[in-house]
Amino acid sequence: MVLIEKITELKREIGKVIVGKDTEVELMAISLLFNGHILLESVPGTGKTKLAKSFATAIGGKFSRIQFTPDVLPSDVTGIQFFNPKLQEFELRPGPIMANIVLADEINRATPRTQSSLLEVMEERQVTIDGETVRLMEPFMVIATQNPVESQQGTFSLPVAQMDRFFIKINVDYPMYEEEKRIMQIHRGDKKLSTIGQVFSAQEIEQLKQSINNIYISDEMEDYLLTVVRRTREHNSIELGVSPRGTLALMRASQGKAFLNGRTYVTPDDVKTVAPFVLGHRIFLSIESSLTKTPEAIIEEIIRTVPVPVEVGANE
Repeated sequence: MVLIEKITELKREIGKVIVGKDTEVELMAISLLFNGHILLESVPGTGKTKLAKSFATAIGGKFSRIQFTPDVLPSDVTGIQFFNPKLQEFELRPGPIMANIVLADEINRATPRTQSSLLEVMEERQVTIDGETVRLMEPFMVIATQNPVESQQGTFSLPVAQMDRFFIKINVDYPMYEEEKRIMQIHRGDKKLSTIGQVFSAQEIEQLKQSINNIYISDEMEDYLLTVVRRTREHNSIELGVSPRGTLALMRASQGKAFLNGRTYVTPDDVKTVAPFVLGHRIFLSIESSLTKTPEAIIEEIIRTVPVPVEVGANE
């Protein structure tokens, strides 16, 4: 299948500079095709910025990076109306948000006011600057990063409403021994060999967006998926369960996983694979449970307890 070959090529191109991140690249591709946004969380130096920039290059998109700090204002993100003394009139100057892939680096260092400037952008795919509405570029995706180690040192935790707007959250782990060795070899070698080529065009991405919505979900799979979500609202360790927006995100991510695997229908394995990435950041644990468990572990525990549909297949 052409798509599978393209995804393989995408991984290969990004793998020239980012080693061992095939799963992350797949999740980013799924998110892009469903107009979703990604939250990357890990300690500094694990390649989050490089991954975002490489992904933008591979899809032929414009990349923009915003370094969030407490003194960054909403207008620094969205743009301003400035007075042109030559023309004696105000002109619109869009901010760095006008790009295909926008990296919101260390988003939790910005104040809640600045964080909220991304709410309209992420939900409506437009920005309002002094009353004037501007549509964003297509394709468009926000990739935000945060450092969990410094979560209590001069940072502002993302509010529930903003966390729920992230389609997927990915915890970027340290590389394996052989992967880190490969990273060393890449950076001591010829830099020309690590040049990333474009894999997808904007037109191809739009065509894939149309195709991915046709992935079939049977009634049994809908019940299975919905049961997983509703268990998060009943679990003793969870204070706030997954929202209906999260239900739709899990459905779409499952469709995306099936699509990338070359199938026309969703299976339980698709749901199981993407659920921790889609639902983990949408639940909030009780104080007691948060001391011993992680949200992703709770989601995996729920998945193990939900009965799997006996027969799942394509719609005849």
